[in-house]
Amino acid sequence: MIISLLLLGTLLPYLTLTEYVNVGIINGTEAKPHSRPYMVSLQHKEKHICGGFLVSKDFVMTAAHCFTERQYLTVMVGAHDLNSGSSRMAVKFYHIHPGYDSKTLQNDIMLLQLNGTAKQSKMIQWISIPKKDKDIKASSKCSVAGWGKQSTNGIPSNRLMEVDVTIIDKKACQKYWKKYYYPTKMLCAGGHGGFCQGDSGGPLVCDKTAVGVVSFNENGNCDSPTLPNVYTKISMFLTWINAILGGVNQELNIID
Repeated sequence: MIISLLLLGTLLPYLTLTEYVNVGIINGTEAKPHSRPYMVSLQHKEKHICGGFLVSKDFVMTAAHCFTERQYLTVMVGAHDLNSGSSRMAVKFYHIHPGYDSKTLQNDIMLLQLNGTAKQSKMIQWISIPKKDKDIKASSKCSVAGWGKQSTNGIPSNRLMEVDVTIIDKKACQKYWKKYYYPTKMLCAGGHGGFCQGDSGGPLVCDKTAVGVVSFNENGNCDSPTLPNVYTKISMFLTWINAILGGVNQELNIID
């Protein structure tokens, strides 16, 4: 089944099309090369579009909004510097969560089935995801990484950047984002740094486990945001994820 996904201009007051389609790392540092071997760059015509991460030898997890019709993606695995030393893989199927809403960014999660398998090495590995649905405690120290912009008006980074962030209490996050925040399906994090354009789809990592997917941030203000960054909460979608990874559910939305 082919899905037509149109990212409309009538979006949330805090968001713009470019803000969440390409949502780099702010106040971060360059990651040690290949210290995050699960990270991948999603590219269109060999240009970085979004981040993502390997969850198995066959699948990459990313944000649903990273896919738009007729903008098919390739996956660069084993990358640190996007200009050198990595392998490019084709995507066989795009598994977009059937409840994804491009206006509210609810259920902003997608699995990419690779056309082939990623060969595990020092530069290529997959990361664990939660085994059951549970909340991440407020004040937990986590991290996010990507190749996006390092300032609101800056340019994307060729080298993988990373920064530590702190989980924000869901009630506080709802106070910030009001009706646009869904506490059972989203996570908030803040601190001295965060993400910007080009980091969408990357993982929020807590205790060596990917717990969130970069989803959206404050419009036009990566440098000193007054609203916390928002991530899709992975553990809420485990039934769907396991069905896809196990090849059980054949009736989900698949783009060939």
